[in-house]
Amino acid sequence: MQSSISFRYASNTYSFLYRFFDLGAIWFALKIACFVYGHPLGGDYIIAGLVVSVAYLNLSEFLDLYRSWRVGRFSTMVISAWCAVMFSFLAFLLAAFLFKQSSDYSRVILAVWFSLTMFFVFAWRKIDRSLKNDLRSRGIGIKKVAIIGATKSGFNLFLQVQQHADLGYEFEGFYEDRQGNRLLGLVGVQVEGSIDDAIERARKGEIQTLFIALPLKAERRIDEILCRLGDTTVDVQIVPDFLLLSLVHARVEHVGDVNTLSVFESPYHGAKKWLKRAEDIVGASIILMFIAVPMALIALLIKLTSRGPVIFKQHRYGLDGEPILVWKFRTMKVMEDSGSIVQATKNDSRITPLGHILRRTSLDELPQFFNVLAGGMSIVGPRPHAVSHNEEYRKKVEFYMLRHKVKPGITGWAQINGWRGETDTLDKMKMRIKFDLFYIKHWSLWFDLKIIFLTIFRGFMDKNAR
Repeated sequence: MQSSISFRYASNTYSFLYRFFDLGAIWFALKIACFVYGHPLGGDYIIAGLVVSVAYLNLSEFLDLYRSWRVGRFSTMVISAWCAVMFSFLAFLLAAFLFKQSSDYSRVILAVWFSLTMFFVFAWRKIDRSLKNDLRSRGIGIKKVAIIGATKSGFNLFLQVQQHADLGYEFEGFYEDRQGNRLLGLVGVQVEGSIDDAIERARKGEIQTLFIALPLKAERRIDEILCRLGDTTVDVQIVPDFLLLSLVHARVEHVGDVNTLSVFESPYHGAKKWLKRAEDIVGASIILMFIAVPMALIALLIKLTSRGPVIFKQHRYGLDGEPILVWKFRTMKVMEDSGSIVQATKNDSRITPLGHILRRTSLDELPQFFNVLAGGMSIVGPRPHAVSHNEEYRKKVEFYMLRHKVKPGITGWAQINGWRGETDTLDKMKMRIKFDLFYIKHWSLWFDLKIIFLTIFRGFMDKNAR
């Protein structure tokens, strides 16, 4: 028997109210800005408010801002809202510039308006989160949940429920027909009853959400359970039990009327691809303005201290495994870009005296900001490896090539955690890949900004740099 179940993205029950509050924040901030400056709210500023509002609502949809955040991080929600605000105002400023209307607006009003909007979209969300946490602490809004399946994936879900009280879940127990205690008895968690017991409790309204954590190979059993739960009002969620789901971004797709689960996919789907590109263009442009003079000085020193070109270009794998040319300041006496490349080691005789300093301080990688502007690299992402190293390690490290689901970066999560430089053992490469895949799975604009900030303190003068 086939169940008539269709997948959809989780939405927020009160999303219409959240949109109302966000629009209210934009217009209230504009009203205050005009009042402070002594300018009436009318004419051009009403048009400005409409442009920002329309842009904000569209960007919010692209960023999934109005999805359910019951199981999401508050900081991620706020950062998403702030990104929508920033790009909405940028869209307005661009439109005003193109239509030669920018001189009609006071820079003071615009600055105050932007600042207050950023504050208000954060403030009402903070108040909303605090009220919900307070209600849940008093037992209001609590959902009673249970897990069908005494499996490893079920136990991992149980740990998350226990560790995150702010989810508002009250755990009612595991339900299983098999000998579930062989797994759960080791950690002091017992099976409360059979699957029939869970369905009966759901029918009586004693459980509001049931998580099915049975192996996916038990398709018929799961289908039978779903059909029986169709006679209840319980919320039902299936917990996949295979490893691949934990590696990269996974989401439900639709091919006509057929639902598919994507497990190997770039996290930059939809508008997030353009958000990431905008981050790279703006970030690289600003950084290059600050480092232009130091780069010119480094180039001059390289020319004066050793023979050869200033820039060393090496083939690497980029997005989707496509070849790219990565730029670096030359730090060696030789120019290796063949099928067999020996990684630089400590006290490597091929490295020039100036090269040792450039490598130690990571200054040799500054030209890669031009790679970022050209689109081959990103500011943040897995570090690009030489083609020969890719071919070697893709055969030795599971899921190695998944790191190419995003553009390679100048800095990355692995690098700021100490996994940079020479990978003279297989275990070192495995750890680097582990951190790279963690970054891909958890990517967000906030995560990128965090990595860039930490790079300033951890990325330079790294003890593993060669």
